Amino acid sequence: MSYVLRAMAHGSPEVSPTRRLLALALVLLLAGCRTDASSAGASGGMPGGHRHDVPSGAPPPSAPRARALLEGLVVRPRPHGTQGYERDAFGSDWVDTDQNRCNQRDDVLLRDAVPGTVEVQRQGGCDHDVLAGTWHDPYTGRTWAFTDLKDPLQAQAIQIDHLVPLAEAWVSAAGSWSNSRREVFANDLDELLAVDGPTNAAKGDDDPAAWRPRLEFQCAYARRWITVKARYSLMVDPPEKGALGEMLGSCR
Repeated sequence: MSYVLRAMAHGSPEVSPTRRLLALALVLLLAGCRTDASSAGASGGMPGGHRHDVPSGAPPPSAPRARALLEGLVVRPRPHGTQGYERDAFGSDWVDTDQNRCNQRDDVLLRDAVPGTVEVQRQGGCDHDVLAGTWHDPYTGRTWAFTDLKDPLQAQAIQIDHLVPLAEAWVSAAGSWSNSRREVFANDLDELLAVDGPTNAAKGDDDPAAWRPRLEFQCAYARRWITVKARYSLMVDPPEKGALGEMLGSCR
């Protein structure tokens, strides 16, 4: 896979706008493999009872608890730009942090897939190198089915997103962390989601003041964003805090 495709798979902002657009044009060729969310049941869930707002073993905190965590975060003005940020400061590739011999991309793809749809193979010590399956995108509500994730075009149509972008974490405190702590952050499964490739590129490094997912996912998105920032003692800026409060208002 080319540097551009690898970087886009990792959510890197280092790809130039021109190259990003070219790669996205290739991704759009795969539009035919998507279906409407209505074919996957309720907009907030997946066939088989899998809910994408619970991508890990434990659900995010309740809305009241998330509000309390938000109030406990340090608030400061957002700095201009991302001076000093480099993607490699968070590690150059996925790391097997849970020691299951599979990288985080395969772990997230398997975790977030519609139950019963995934095809896997053994690759080296990993018993779930993901080859194909069906996924529900939490950001847009769309559902895709892929037949060959070894095909770079199909692989780029579904990407692993850092919920709190790495560049955002950098300006929120991670710039002063050790390389090992940044690597832990970049591979935290609660920070990672399988999402639509073009939507991930559109989100880029934006925080909730600049970008939001569809309304039905905003409650879960805000709760998870706040949880990550609280877990790693990351700061928020005033517009970001205001946007998170608004999204928590969508919780029912």
